Amino acid sequence: MIETGGRRTSSPGSLPAVGAGISVHRVMGTETEYGIIAPAVPSANPTMLSSQVVNAYAATLREGLGNLAGTRWDYTDETPLTDARGFRMERGRAHPSQLTDEPIELSAEQIALERGEPAEAAVLMNLVLNNGARLYVDHAHPEYSSPEVTNPLDAVLWDRAGDHVAITAMERIGATPGFSPVILYKNNTDNKSVSYGSHENYLVPRSVPFSKLAEALIPFFVSRQVICGAGRVGIGPLNQEAGFQISQRADFFENEIGLETTVRRPIINTRDEPHAVAEKYRRLHVIIGDANLNEVSNYLKVGTTSLVLALVEHGLAPVPVLADPVEALRTVSHDPTLQATVRLVDGRSMTGLELQEMYCSAVVDALPADADEQTRDVVDRWQALLVTLRRDPMAAARQVDWIAKLKVLDAYRTRDRLDWDDARLALIDLQYADLRPAKGIYQRLARRGDVDLLVSPAEVARAAVEPPRDTRAYFRGRCIAEYPAEVVGASWDSLIFELAGERRLQRVQTREPLRGTAELTEELFDLAADAEDFLARLLSGPERRVAR
Repeated sequence: MIETGGRRTSSPGSLPAVGAGISVHRVMGTETEYGIIAPAVPSANPTMLSSQVVNAYAATLREGLGNLAGTRWDYTDETPLTDARGFRMERGRAHPSQLTDEPIELSAEQIALERGEPAEAAVLMNLVLNNGARLYVDHAHPEYSSPEVTNPLDAVLWDRAGDHVAITAMERIGATPGFSPVILYKNNTDNKSVSYGSHENYLVPRSVPFSKLAEALIPFFVSRQVICGAGRVGIGPLNQEAGFQISQRADFFENEIGLETTVRRPIINTRDEPHAVAEKYRRLHVIIGDANLNEVSNYLKVGTTSLVLALVEHGLAPVPVLADPVEALRTVSHDPTLQATVRLVDGRSMTGLELQEMYCSAVVDALPADADEQTRDVVDRWQALLVTLRRDPMAAARQVDWIAKLKVLDAYRTRDRLDWDDARLALIDLQYADLRPAKGIYQRLARRGDVDLLVSPAEVARAAVEPPRDTRAYFRGRCIAEYPAEVVGASWDSLIFELAGERRLQRVQTREPLRGTAELTEELFDLAADAEDFLARLLSGPERRVAR
């Protein structure tokens, strides 16, 4: 097992500069929208249920850690309608789901979360966590946005921390008198025409033309599902055909490139909202991935994407231009045998597996002799998995979600002689993603040792309450943990303090993701007597501690 970031003390100097070499290392993060239901209250408002999750976790923090738990999200610097192609969408033309710079509001009736609860009761819709993450209500779903990390293994660890947070909240609700239990699922569709996201974010140099990113990434994303799809019973956005497919999300994409995320979904999202130094960084917002429970699937999803981005940055990425990317996305997804081919504009036809092999070969050819351990590990696992998939896809059940799920479904189909349109298979599909430790099928596979794990339960539990040490998430998380009463607002790139006796708010900018690390700020936290002393030391100290 590779040593995880939770046990390292990294520094900005130890991270290869973005664009410096073929490496998996860069600033990255994940976002997960969890499926949610209340079985006893099938008509319950999902936004209301999602707010219960946020408030249940806040209550757990207050009880277990003594925090005030409720730092509001600061929307000041958010610009969700800025397009990487060089323009800004008019606000009146945007779908409401795109307006992420506005807080969600509940009506008085919705605020009354359960019978007997007063309508004026305070309800949290956003929570910035001690580990630097954000837990909030994203319309009809609770969403966990991980803290910024610098490598794929840490991305897996702090993504799994989000599952830990979700389980903790779910258990709190179930144990609270008067509240109906809720169930959270790490999946991407309700199989009733609705799909919800699992997003990734990667920082790339602003100097890399967006068009170069798009042309190389479209065929990569179309084919990437063969190594990290989550699997789904049913074909089509309305589940109109019987069968099994590789990806939960493939049928819900309609365009190659665009700004939308919930309607007319594009393979390449063009939102230009870096949450960092805009002149230096571009944030690639990836909306096409499935939510992964399997840790190796997740590891390879972010690791291989980071490697392909490095190829683009160095002008080494292959560009096998697809004749119809949206059709190709579905073609690859609908064929678990991995034999279906997609057309290229040059007249060739290739399978999704062959496309992945093309990208993997390009990475191997460009890999420096002194590549770091984790970069080599990702490449080795990628190569080995592609060999296994070519020989026998079912042999990769330990590493790939869609294959593990298909193996379980095939066992039921054989035992009970079920056709793909049998409703029981759809229920098994859903149960695979159930986060309840005693109920979820993936959870059972993990307990039995039937899937490969990369991080331990103890590491996950620690990551749920502690931030990564080598990004600005450390500064954000420690500030919230140490000074919950004084931090009155937070976002990815700033914190707002309100000190007793002061007449103004103090905003501390954190636009550089590789500052605010443990190496640069831990001593300040340890020395400061209180929030006022901390700010005085911080703002009079070296500029390099945080981006001011």
